[in-house]
Amino acid sequence: MRQLIFAAVLLLCILLIIGKLAEVQAILETLQRGDWRFIMLAFGMEALWLVNIAVSYRAIFQALGLDEKLEKLMLMVAAANFVNVIAPSVGMGGMAVFINEARERGYSPARVTVAGVLSILFDYLGFLCILTLGLVVLIRRNSLNSAELVATGILVAIAAVLATLLYLGMHSARALGNALAWMGRQVNRIMLPLTHRQYLSERRAHEFAHDAAEGLHDLRQNPRNLFIPALLALNSKMLLISILFLMFLAFKVPFSIGTLVAGFSIGYLFYIVSPTPSGIGVVEGVLTLALTSLYVPLNDAAVITLAYRGITFWTPLLFGLLSFRYLSHGRVVKSTV
Repeated sequence: MRQLIFAAVLLLCILLIIGKLAEVQAILETLQRGDWRFIMLAFGMEALWLVNIAVSYRAIFQALGLDEKLEKLMLMVAAANFVNVIAPSVGMGGMAVFINEARERGYSPARVTVAGVLSILFDYLGFLCILTLGLVVLIRRNSLNSAELVATGILVAIAAVLATLLYLGMHSARALGNALAWMGRQVNRIMLPLTHRQYLSERRAHEFAHDAAEGLHDLRQNPRNLFIPALLALNSKMLLISILFLMFLAFKVPFSIGTLVAGFSIGYLFYIVSPTPSGIGVVEGVLTLALTSLYVPLNDAAVITLAYRGITFWTPLLFGLLSFRYLSHGRVVKSTV
């Protein structure tokens, strides 16, 4: 069964690459035209970004009373990102990677899920700090439009919901259980015409809330444990901005700090709120238009966008495929021993 699942995921990956083959070829041709020194440095920055995410997860795990090796977390983070792109399910596909590994180690799936939610929340909050600066730049340059405001509102709403659920869990397992059960009922109402049965269990929602609240209670006793993950979330954005900065240098395109911050802010904003996984087909267009509105020539904006996405999207995707294969193979071997 595990081999069948891997084969299905691999097939989806192949279909994605075939569908985007022209884009991949354009990215490779674009990277060949840039200064290889800055290109290689950008790949190094992307590797540091992955390590940064894994270190952040490890800090969150430890704050929740869990322990995992950094090397294993790097593989899990990359594999989860890969699954979220290939089989998009509002982040739950990638979360399944962490949950499966937690069960292998005998950890609480609820606590691991809370760790994932905390990671997402810190990512959003860290980005909102950068986004605020980016919006200021856009306002000063008269480049802010309604689409960016709506996307910002969606991001703030998502972050508020996650923060509210975590707050409830820190103070009361019952309150968190009631909130999750209510959300489950709404999903069941929507899914009932399709499934003709209860899609989500309210009983499991309360069980999950009880287990999650125990981990959040430990976290509430030592809130300073959240400082490092919050700092690392902000640092991850600085690393991504550094990659965009290196792309400007690699292709010898003039820029300003405001252009970097605003361009990255809009690109990452639609990476989060895009209806496509990881903003495929959306970020490329939005970031190009954003850079153009910031007085970067259209041809240069397109080149920088392709190179930036090649390093920050396609490179982690390929590494994620290898990581997913490694983790899946390890579980298959264990199950046959």
